[in-house]
Amino acid sequence: MPTALETATKNAMQRFGIIGKSPLFTTAIEQALKVAPVDLSVLIIGESGSGKEVFPKIIHDNSKRKHEKFMAVNCGAIPAGTINSELFGHEKGSFTGAVAEHKGYFEDCNGGTLFLDEVAELPLETQALLLRVLESGEYMRVGSSAVRKTDVRIVAATNKNLETAIKEGKFREDLYYRLCSVRIDVPPLRRRENDIWLLTRKFNHDFSEKYKTPEVEYNDDAKQAMLNYRWPGNVRQLKNVAEQIALFEAGKKLTAEDVAKYFPQQVGLVSVDGVEHDYMHEREYLFKMLYKLQQDVLGLQEMLSSQHMPADATTSFQLNDDIELLKRESHKLAKVSMGGGAEDPGRKIIEIGNNERKPDFETPYALEVEARIKTLDETERETITRALERNHGKRKKTADELNISERTLYRKIKEYGLESRNQHKNK
Repeated sequence: MPTALETATKNAMQRFGIIGKSPLFTTAIEQALKVAPVDLSVLIIGESGSGKEVFPKIIHDNSKRKHEKFMAVNCGAIPAGTINSELFGHEKGSFTGAVAEHKGYFEDCNGGTLFLDEVAELPLETQALLLRVLESGEYMRVGSSAVRKTDVRIVAATNKNLETAIKEGKFREDLYYRLCSVRIDVPPLRRRENDIWLLTRKFNHDFSEKYKTPEVEYNDDAKQAMLNYRWPGNVRQLKNVAEQIALFEAGKKLTAEDVAKYFPQQVGLVSVDGVEHDYMHEREYLFKMLYKLQQDVLGLQEMLSSQHMPADATTSFQLNDDIELLKRESHKLAKVSMGGGAEDPGRKIIEIGNNERKPDFETPYALEVEARIKTLDETERETITRALERNHGKRKKTADELNISERTLYRKIKEYGLESRNQHKNK
């Protein structure tokens, strides 16, 4: 007779459509069910595509918060410049473009469960704010000094090695231990060998039933080929391959050779034959976008200086936000290396600006863009300085022109050391 935990595990798998009998995977589900009623933070570790996203739902659904909100936030998809506003909210006029007050996820999800996916991507500043919420339940909106309280349960997930990130100074050790009250490790598909075939049959049957196509058959060699493949993309990749096979080989009895041609030659950063993917085309595309955006910003700055720009000057700031984001992404692509090991000795390395090392991909405009890109702070300081000059140092008029509050303008003037230029002017 099954135990209560075994029954709860079976029910959870049925409710969320989980397929598998692997002891490693069912153990992870059992851990989620055990911790669900206990109001602790949970950290879920697992490779991309391994099914981490289902565990926060299991935890929430079996907790005392199940009748409250469940919200999922992909931390890696939110730009660093807006992540604090998204999580904690902001006040009207707290920054350029803040035309109304905004509730953050912590305020909106009060009483419920907040799932922070890709938590390792959070900036260090945001990590410090998150630590405070976890310790005391207190936070402040961007642009406000009023302390607010929230009661939110945090479930976080990542596919990164946080211990390594801590050693590299990219993740706070105190936050790691606060998040990791309970840790659940989700096994990759290659360690769930018995589940590979179950999932293959499930995806094949679902596809054929949905699109009314004859089901494919796998001979023993084809089945073994599916079991032997490492599936670096895990369940997500297996579903894609199984559906392609169901589409293009409908009604056939498959051999190992039939199956093998659907295994991609390049997966993730390293191909199945060990050849590194250098992201040449992605880098070139990013720098083309950078170059175009930089030209747009320069044109806007010229319009501002000649007073042909409308009063709402947010576009310049927003474009610079996009540029900074693209720069960060291009730097990430430039640093990609196989397994984090030795660099290709044939690749030329150049030093630019802040001593950040980048591959020389021989794009003529790349060096020009890197040399000419201004930071958001530099552009913002220059824009505020010119606006003050146009308004003869009158801060109220300057704030109205820039569509920001006087309080924010005072703070920016102090931050950029502009008081001495305007202290003799009328406010």
